Amino acid sequence: MTIIDEIRQLKAQHNAVILAHNYVNGEIQDIADFCGDSLELSIKAKDVKAPVIVFCGVRFMAETAKLLSPDSIVLLPNSDAGCPMADMADAGEVAAFRKENPDSLLVAYVNSTAAVKANVDICCTSGNVEKVLNSIPAEKKVMFLPDRNLGGNMVNKLERSMELWRGYCPIHNKVTVETITEARKAHPGAVVLVHPECQVDVIAACDHALSTGGILKYVRESTETEFIIGTECGILHRLRKENPGKKFYSLQPELVCVDMKKITLENVRDCLKNMSEQIELPEDLMKSAVRPIEAMLAL
Repeated sequence: MTIIDEIRQLKAQHNAVILAHNYVNGEIQDIADFCGDSLELSIKAKDVKAPVIVFCGVRFMAETAKLLSPDSIVLLPNSDAGCPMADMADAGEVAAFRKENPDSLLVAYVNSTAAVKANVDICCTSGNVEKVLNSIPAEKKVMFLPDRNLGGNMVNKLERSMELWRGYCPIHNKVTVETITEARKAHPGAVVLVHPECQVDVIAACDHALSTGGILKYVRESTETEFIIGTECGILHRLRKENPGKKFYSLQPELVCVDMKKITLENVRDCLKNMSEQIELPEDLMKSAVRPIEAMLAL
């Protein structure tokens, strides 16, 4: 029996659903019931109402799935899979900012911990951030966290003032305008697509700044055949799988999220076998943390 056979057997035994983020290894995406971005997968988990959810991603994503599916057992296959950007917003510091700035509305990128979500007013994703910010009166003071790059790009695009937390994604933050210039020379005519977690000058130099879901949709619908992809390399697996007639190039070979790559087939098998690690959050925290997500979904 192969390890994939074992996983399928255990999945059937527990009536489990396997969710995989677009950035995890291709072999994990291939065994998943659903692939997508973090919120897309959490909503899917809520809709399928599975008793057991295996979330192949990083911790804040599994926490979000638990918030939206509180009655399900949510398993994180590798307990060490975290998110450096999410960790850059300390819940205590966010709570202190809120107390010291009662007139400010706190908008949290979904890439944040449940403890941070419990201290903010509304969440957003890289796909709906414009919609969320446009729902807030222009005169309202806003603190955007934890990603200074996504927030800064929205300051420019929407021409609205916001305070920005000091966090960032180490992977996307390393992308430079110079790498875009070099990539265009290597692949003339290819469309440059980057993630809005990149720095402001990078967004100005690319063709389109899109969420992972947005990149997948753009490529699927585009008549263009060559694309330079400026986000974590895991998405290339799905892009190539869904678009066999098109060519894809990573903007930089080092765009690898070590935490996303921590999830292995062995991890998935063992978490189903041992029913661990289970994501468990205090009830009062869950009630507070789910509110900003629900506020976002209500839009």
